[in-house]
Amino acid sequence: MSGDSDAFLDCLEPLGPVRPRRMFGGTGFFLDGLMFALELGDVLYLKTDPVTVEQFKAAGCAPFTYRRKGGRTIAMSYWTLPDSCLDDPDETLGWARLAVAAAFRAKG
Repeated sequence: MSGDSDAFLDCLEPLGPVRPRRMFGGTGFFLDGLMFALELGDVLYLKTDPVTVEQFKAAGCAPFTYRRKGGRTIAMSYWTLPDSCLDDPDETLGWARLAVAAAFRAKG
């Protein structure tokens, strides 16, 4: 599912009206005004939180990171999809549901 926004949007149809928006040199994916996914380059990242991050780690996913001035690396609360999602829209939807829930919990 990496790097294919249209395929990702097709998988998300059961969630409701997901809106892509260009940002940060990539695309953010929003549901009910909350960003739950980010595509940068050819990599798709999903929102995590303390409730879900261990599931992403256990599945071999990696966090979105960037370097700040001075060389410090910052990890964000967005993680890659598991490799097993590449050809499985149902599995992708399941992980996306976790990301949506994390975004709603972050909203408070």
